[in-house]
Order: sequence, then structure tokens, then C-alpha cells
Amino acid sequence: MQNFFNMKNFVVKQKIAIDLGTANTLVWVLGQGIVANEPTVVATSVDDNKVVAVGEEAKKMLGRTPESLIAVRPMRDGVIADYQVTEAMLRYFIGKVTGKFRLLRPDVMVCVPAGCTQVERRAALDATLSAGAAHAYLIDEPLAAAIGAGVPVSAPSGHMIIDSGGGSTEAAVISLGGVVVHKSVRVAGTKLDEAIIAYMKKKHNLIIGDTTAEDIKIKIGSAIKLPKEEKLEISGRDLVFGLPRTVTVTSTQVTEAIRPILLQMIGAVKAVLEDTPPELAADIIDKGIIMSGGTSSLRNLDRFLTEETGVPAHVADEPLLCVVRGTGLVLENIELWKRSVTTKG
Repeated sequence: MQNFFNMKNFVVKQKIAIDLGTANTLVWVLGQGIVANEPTVVATSVDDNKVVAVGEEAKKMLGRTPESLIAVRPMRDGVIADYQVTEAMLRYFIGKVTGKFRLLRPDVMVCVPAGCTQVERRAALDATLSAGAAHAYLIDEPLAAAIGAGVPVSAPSGHMIIDSGGGSTEAAVISLGGVVVHKSVRVAGTKLDEAIIAYMKKKHNLIIGDTTAEDIKIKIGSAIKLPKEEKLEISGRDLVFGLPRTVTVTSTQVTEAIRPILLQMIGAVKAVLEDTPPELAADIIDKGIIMSGGTSSLRNLDRFLTEETGVPAHVADEPLLCVVRGTGLVLENIELWKRSVTTKG
């Protein structure tokens, strides 16, 4: 009898929500919560295209691989850039959750930018099914982020959410359980890193890698000038002599470097506010703008947004986890949210 109950528990179909981000992939499982939060990086061997490492282990290989290995980010600007590698990565995460021996394939929900094309949506659905899902569901990121941030999205009032991750920034107004107005720009954390790399090359004649640029952004980066300037010593390769060199970077320099990118992100917010119906605009002024996603953790970004738009902005609790939590809640109550998701399987 005991064996029967064990078997019964074993055959319960699992429900998995995946926030497939450009920088990080988060995995949520029904009954367990968030079980994985790893960088969206895959290392493959050049000879047979076999996956060698995924996540944290693969990120350590970025920019450090020998000729026989290649470490890549399969997502670009929030959408799939390398289909085969993305599928292999999804299979890895699904396998990690379900184990090697599974009787039933799980239901998997993945979030995508609201501004992505039908072709990009189909690619995400097909990759999820090929990776081992019984049913694949897609949900728009801004809606998932709002649900995960605890916004009462089903209410007949307007709520504005800005979800800024690694590859894209999405601004959306949500009311009655759906996205009313949205604007997506493929500019976010990765572009901030690229701006820092370009600045270092121009200002200091120093070539630095993505990991160093991200480090600078996190440690001394700020959207507005800090009252007390901060400094950081970084190492890279001299552009002229090709030798290793160390320079000191200031927080003011970083603010100057990333400002053009931040203004592009703010442009998306302003475009949404311009298209918002007047009744919902009044709600947004009362409630303010909610910010989610990893890039919203950039120091003083909420203050910069308030200064530029005149609308109060605040960062959600644990902004990096909002999207995956919201995706999980929708998957858990799929019948209530049927009209907001795309499905295949």
C-alpha cells in the first residue's frame, strides 16, 4: 500500500515557471517556489556541439575559454538568439527539476517581452516543447512582473510597471487583468555594460570585458550623480601597448557613460504615458510607477525616473524575482488567466 501512495505522488504532473532572461534564468516549481537562479550562459564544445556547462559554471568561462570550447549567451534583447543552445539550456533546467526518470512531462510557462514578434513567440513555445514540456505556455513579462510585485492587476484601475532586465526594458499600463498600453525597447542592463566598455576604451584607452563592466555598474554605478564620489580600481588591457594595466574609475564617470542608455529607457516610459487613456493616467499619478527586473536595482534609477517623468517611482520588493513569481502564480491558476496566455502542446 505504501508503494502505491509513493507511486501516486511520483506521477503528479509538475508545473514549472521559467523566467528566461538575457542575463539570468529563474525557475519556479509548484509547491517548492524558486528552485534555481542562474546566469543565462551555456558552454558548448566546438567539435560535437555538446553542452559542457550551464549557468554559474558556464558564466565563469565567459571570455576565458580555449579553442575547443565556446561560452555564449543564447538570449539577446530578451528573445532567443540561438535556438539550439536555448533548447539545450531549457532541457537542462527542466531535467534538474523533474529528474531523469519521469512518467509525466511537466507543464512549463515561459515569459516573453510584450513587444516580441509572433515568430519569436513561436520559437519560445517550440523550444520549450522540444526541451521536454507536455504543454508550453507564454505570458507577457510586464503582466507577470506586475502580478509578482503584488499589484492588484484585475482591478478596474490603471497600474504602470517597468520591467527592466538584461536585454529589454518594458513599460506597460495594466488594467482589468490585461496590458492596455505597452512599449518595449531592447535596451537594458547589457547595453549599460556595453556603454561602460565603450567609455573605458575612449576615456582611458583600456579594453575591459563584460564581467568587469558589470562589476563597475553594480559597485559604483548610479543613475544620478552621487553627492560623495566613489572610486574603483579596475584592470584591463591597454589599447595602445596591449599590456595589462590598472586604472581608477569614478562613479561620476560611470553616470556619464550610462546616461544616454538610461534616456532611451526613459523614452519608452514617456511614450507609454503619452498613449495612456486619461482615466488610467490619473490612477498612475496617484499610485506611481512600479519598477521590477534586475536593472531597476541600479542606484537612484527610481529618482532619475521621477525627475524625468514627474511621476513618483518605486522599486518592487526583490525586483529580480517579480517576473518568475508572477509567472508561477499564473501557472498555478491557469484557468483564471487563460485569455492572457498563449499555449501550445
